[in-house]
Parts: sequence; C-alpha cells; structure tokens
Amino acid sequence: MSSIITSPSHAAFERTTSRWGSITLFIGFLIATSVPFYLLFVADANIDLGEILKGFLAVFAVYGVFYIVEPLTYFPILGPAGMYQAFMIGNVSNKLLPSAIVAQDTIGAKPGTRKGEYAATMAICGAAIIHVASMVIFVGILGTWLVSLIPEPVTLVAKLYILPAILGGVTVQLIASLKQLKSTLIALGTAALVILVLVRLVPVLAPGDVAIVVFLTILITWFTRNKAVTDKRPDSDGTDTVGIN
Repeated sequence: MSSIITSPSHAAFERTTSRWGSITLFIGFLIATSVPFYLLFVADANIDLGEILKGFLAVFAVYGVFYIVEPLTYFPILGPAGMYQAFMIGNVSNKLLPSAIVAQDTIGAKPGTRKGEYAATMAICGAAIIHVASMVIFVGILGTWLVSLIPEPVTLVAKLYILPAILGGVTVQLIASLKQLKSTLIALGTAALVILVLVRLVPVLAPGDVAIVVFLTILITWFTRNKAVTDKRPDSDGTDTVGIN
C-alpha cells in the first residue's frame, strides 16, 4: 500500500470554503432579515411597513458606509475563507481581525498570501472558541455576580475606553507586522487631512469621513506602488512570494 498521502489543494480549499461559506451566510441572512417580517405579519407588535422602513433607513444612514468599507479593508488580511467566517461570527474589528493579525505576525505570514489566509482562518476558529467559552462562563454563569462586584465608575470607564484601546492596539500591531512604511504614512496622512481639513471645510461629508479615508488611501497606495514587486506572480510551485505591498 502506498504511503503517499495526497494533500487537498488550495483550489479545493477555496471551493469548499466558498460553497459552505455562501450557504451559511445566506442562512444567516435569512434569519436576520426575517425578524422585521415576523413583527409585521405574525407578532401583534402594532407596527407597519413604513415604521420598519424608517428604522432601516435610520440605521443605514449611519452604518451604510461600513457595508462597503469593511469588506474592502478586511479582505486583504482575512482572505476569502476568513471573510466568510468573520461576517458570520461578528465582532470583526475588535476580536477576529486582531486574532488574525497576531497569528500572521507570530508565524511570519504576510497578509495577502496563502499562508496568511490559512493563519487567519485558524486564528478566527480559535478566537470564536475562546469567545463562546468565555461568554458561557463569565456571562452565562458568573455574569450577574461579576457585574455586582464591579463599581459603577469602573464600568463607565470601561464602556468609554475599552473599544478605542483595542482598536488602537490593533492599529499598532498591524503597522508593526506589515512593516509597510509608505502605506502607513499615506493612511495616517490621508486620515489627518480628511478629519482635520476636509470635514471642517465641508461638514456635510462628516458621516462619510471613514469611507473617504479608506478609498483615498487605497487609490493613493495603488497608484504609488512599486509595480516591480506587486505585479510579481507566485512561483511555479504555487508558493506565494509577495502579499500586500
């Protein structure tokens, strides 16, 4: 009997993740969007279609820009499989993205490569397991008791500063792991110009400031890239030679 074990190819990995990722995300989409229809047609909630649309538009006006910005900014780091996982699980920016960045940095995998994609996928799996386990223990079992022990001023400070602290740490970790000085300076400079200059001159652009920064950073970085490096193809054996540049 042959001792050779055939390993699944990257193409097979992508086919499998694309198929099951699409199926599970579509199921999640149906479940999420079924709630308004349940309230409208089944539950005696005394609401009409106009109120549901008004609520949707109110949310869309604030968060609609992130429907475009988040996939564009997360994809280079997470890869296709990681994107399916991340948007199915949630808490991408404050949990899954940091996990992927730390995993890639730990093993020396560059975002945008196959190795980086595999690292992000496994990191998301680990983060999800830890998250569920901690939720069961610290929220489901010990939640009420722990909340009663924490002073209210501490809780208020935590609400105000935990998320900025996490996102700040993620930004520093990303800069340190990618080591792309030019891209970093472009992103920071663009953000400063948009927030401190453009938004003050044209206040109506304030709700879309994040999207403007992201799109301008992508465009400037793309057109000023080193084409001799970024246009390089993988080796003949399929090994990735470059990632994000």
